[in-house]
Amino acid sequence: MKKLLLGFVLLFSITIVAQQNNCVCCTENHQAFDFWIGTWNVTNTDGTPAGKNVITKIEGECVLRENWTSAKANYTGTSYNFYNLQKKQWEQIWVDNQGGNLHLKGNRVGNQMILMSDEVRSPSGKKYVNKVTWTLNEDGSVRQHWETSSDQKTWKTVFDGLYVKEK
Repeated sequence: MKKLLLGFVLLFSITIVAQQNNCVCCTENHQAFDFWIGTWNVTNTDGTPAGKNVITKIEGECVLRENWTSAKANYTGTSYNFYNLQKKQWEQIWVDNQGGNLHLKGNRVGNQMILMSDEVRSPSGKKYVNKVTWTLNEDGSVRQHWETSSDQKTWKTVFDGLYVKEK
């Protein structure tokens, strides 16, 4: 009986290790943005509601999917966030119900995920870049700070929100 039990435990352990090894996206780099997973109430810096955001992990733990709903103006959007192993960077593809889109790239530094766009042009032809920084705070909340710059020296805030998980 002991041999049978030992054999079962050994087989079970080998199965667990094999399953873990098949998880392509279970690396530290692939998990660097996991602090953003959750259902969040988001407020502006003045405390007014900005919206609600639901971040889930999909596609075999390889992709973070964001579903944003603004508190006003019937504005929604979705992003797909993933670690690009070939380029060794995080990427975000954002699309919204107003026809907007954004492609950001970067990495985690300490308690921050910092992603930037390539240079883009405004409708008036002005060149600028977007930079979005998500900061994991000690209390588990997350600050999302979106900035733009035409010279990458001076920055203008586009959005500054505090994410607090729903209870």
